Amino acid sequence: MGLNRWRVGRIVPMVFALVVSACVFGNSESQSDSSTTVFVPKPVINIVINDWTASAINVAIAEQLIERELSYPVVPVRLDDTTEMYAELAEGEVDAVLEVWPSTLTERDKVFFARGEVMEYGALGPIGKVGWFVPSYVIEGNPALVSWEGFADIANARLFATSSTAPNGRLLGTDINYRQYDKALVASLSLPLVVEFSGSEQATLAEVEARAAAQDPVLFWWWTPTAAVGAFDLVNVELPPATDECVAAMESVDQFLEVVPPAPDGFACGYPEDVIFKAGNSGLVDKAPEVDRFIREFTLTSEDQIQMLEAVEYRGKTIDDVARGWIEANEHVWRSWVEAPQADEGS
Repeated sequence: MGLNRWRVGRIVPMVFALVVSACVFGNSESQSDSSTTVFVPKPVINIVINDWTASAINVAIAEQLIERELSYPVVPVRLDDTTEMYAELAEGEVDAVLEVWPSTLTERDKVFFARGEVMEYGALGPIGKVGWFVPSYVIEGNPALVSWEGFADIANARLFATSSTAPNGRLLGTDINYRQYDKALVASLSLPLVVEFSGSEQATLAEVEARAAAQDPVLFWWWTPTAAVGAFDLVNVELPPATDECVAAMESVDQFLEVVPPAPDGFACGYPEDVIFKAGNSGLVDKAPEVDRFIREFTLTSEDQIQMLEAVEYRGKTIDDVARGWIEANEHVWRSWVEAPQADEGS
């Protein structure tokens, strides 16, 4: 998925930051005595943009609201290496990241949280889910395919066959570098499916678009929230519930194995959900308490993200315009994020 937003460097020179703060943001704090007034510019807030469109949309919404309503200058900072990102968060070189998928955290990343240098700022709202997807017209034509059990019927699986997989159906994977344990899962569930990899997200989407245009069945590995979920009205196929033990067992299997020996009950399961959350530098509350509170309160829904992603990636809208549209339509949601909480009566 392309990142359609302007990209920025990691660090903005201090002189520029001070000029922007003092000249543009007129609500800077002031300190005065009987003869002079000294304007103290509000500090620049550096928010991480990751390499996916949803991250850029999150940041655009936050940037527009923080600058307009709280009068802090915001600089989006592009960081693709997650380990570098957490190191910079810990050091205070960037202040916050608005979309963390728990399944991506390495043991090294978790150390920053354990030491209290990086703080969790609560759930963003959308629930990330990796799994198997089909367009809704597939389910309308054959309701049994809403669940993995429907694919156990060779007649159903054959609907997804290609010249290279027939008579078995095809389960289309994506980039082989993504963690997909579908070969082990298919074997453990004894399904008449063959896993093939497209090679990239773009290749998978091209295949899905072609199949959808012809209303042909297609089964593929994907995730939500993404623009494709809305654009192609995708349905997440129900897989056996994920348990910690099952997920650990499945992830221990080489994802490229063609055959997995018979496994005990409970070994085969779907992918776990990712409760996406926000994170920030532990010193943000002292640097900019209003922004600290804003980020803790900042939330979207899965439906919000899917609609905005579809608008950017399939309808040619700019990220800034989509963010602005969400802000205009949802003041009832965000107004409390930018207003100081009312003191309790009698306090």
